[in-house]
Amino acid sequence: MLSIPTWLQGAAETTDKKPPAMDYTDPQAYMDAAMHMVEEHGLNVVKAIAIFVIGRWVVKIAVGIIKKLLAKQNVDAALTGFLANILHLAGLAMVLIAVLGTLNVPTASFVAVLGAAVFAVGFALQGSLSNFAAGVMIIFFKPFKIGDFVEGGGASGVILEITVFSTMLRTGDNKKIIVPNAGMTGGNIVNYSARDTRRVDLVFGISYDDDMTKAKAIMQRVCDSDERILKDPAVTIGLIELADSSVNFVCRPWVKSADYWGVYFDLNENMKRAFDDAGINIPYPQRDVHMHEVKAG
Repeated sequence: MLSIPTWLQGAAETTDKKPPAMDYTDPQAYMDAAMHMVEEHGLNVVKAIAIFVIGRWVVKIAVGIIKKLLAKQNVDAALTGFLANILHLAGLAMVLIAVLGTLNVPTASFVAVLGAAVFAVGFALQGSLSNFAAGVMIIFFKPFKIGDFVEGGGASGVILEITVFSTMLRTGDNKKIIVPNAGMTGGNIVNYSARDTRRVDLVFGISYDDDMTKAKAIMQRVCDSDERILKDPAVTIGLIELADSSVNFVCRPWVKSADYWGVYFDLNENMKRAFDDAGINIPYPQRDVHMHEVKAG
């Protein structure tokens, strides 16, 4: 008769029952050892299998619910899929750790290695993760949407597409610009399409010799003749500066955002024609030079 082999000693130490001595020449001894292992660890194995099966099912259901909630919030499909994959992997990792703990397998080293791996990957992809985090903020908080004209990240244009890592814009001269999301959220974002109406700010200068009341009446008449200019709020016309060469007036009508540039260009042209017809001068910059004669002796 021989002593218990080393691969069975761990199981023997976990119980008060001492397994019988094993005879390597007796096949029944192997059966007895196997039965002892089943008696000692069978319940834990069953628990581990149950945790694994139920855990996978719970993770699948939870991820499905989260995906439906994100879909109801009109979250970008690419972002929804990305978040679902991350949550699924994280859930499976937790289930695996629980299974190993049930089987009395030390998990501290496993968790440490997993944490180190996650840290290494995160450090290597910190730029991409920064863009991803910014993309999540853009999609959730929606400072702009597709079709808006915005200024941000050192570029301005119409939003063509928003992804989890970058934002694509089309400039006024039909160029495509791809801006990393971290760049878009790293500074001020000016959304020119966020409101239904905008104010057109124009400055017109007249000569110091011209009639200011007449000039203001002309500016009011030109604005009233343009049907695109809104009646409410009313147009603001006022003297803003007594400049070196001219008396400057501001003209600030309100228009629908879609009509902004059309009114901007037409109002400049129509105002120049109206001033010319009325004999109102728009002076050039000028400077008075005084010359003094110095007589010799």
